[in-house]
Amino acid sequence: IYITALKAALAKHGPGDRRPVLIHGQFLREDQVDAYKTLNVIPSLFPMHTFYWGDWHRDHTVGPQAADNISPTGWVRQRGMIFSSHHDAPVALPDSMRVLDATVTRRTRSGDILGPNQRVDVITALKAMTIWPAYQQFEDHEKGTIEVGKLADLVILSDDPLAVRPETINRIKVVETIKEGQTIFALDAQQQRR
Repeated sequence: IYITALKAALAKHGPGDRRPVLIHGQFLREDQVDAYKTLNVIPSLFPMHTFYWGDWHRDHTVGPQAADNISPTGWVRQRGMIFSSHHDAPVALPDSMRVLDATVTRRTRSGDILGPNQRVDVITALKAMTIWPAYQQFEDHEKGTIEVGKLADLVILSDDPLAVRPETINRIKVVETIKEGQTIFALDAQQQRR
């Protein structure tokens, strides 16, 4: 329905820098990903779904093949598309390290890997949480990267996600959160050791 609506809107209004967004896209087929590429859609995917509900979908609802392709970040990147990752609170708690982990590892609660070909590297997963969502929302002139003149919104992490083993990303803690240059959250020393 979304593809049909976008085609109709494009036919009626012509091309433009609209940056249409697809939210979730849990069970996309490859032909749908191709259509979204043609229509310049930026998917906002939910890779955490692989952790929280991947086993259940594989075993009880959609079967192994569809479960392997939940939030198909691999297909999106193979086509040169960008995407963003989200967590869908309160359905899943807003845990950035769990989002990063799920996007990179696609590990389920049981430890299975859903769709290993849909995994992306850490830098791609980080871009899907920073640079690309800012672009997606027309906020890239003020957010998404650390540059002079942009909002000083950033976090300090307990470890470098680019330097740790991917299967340990979910253990990384947000040590400090800085919003517009001011610390709005900081772990105390005891919390950092847990």
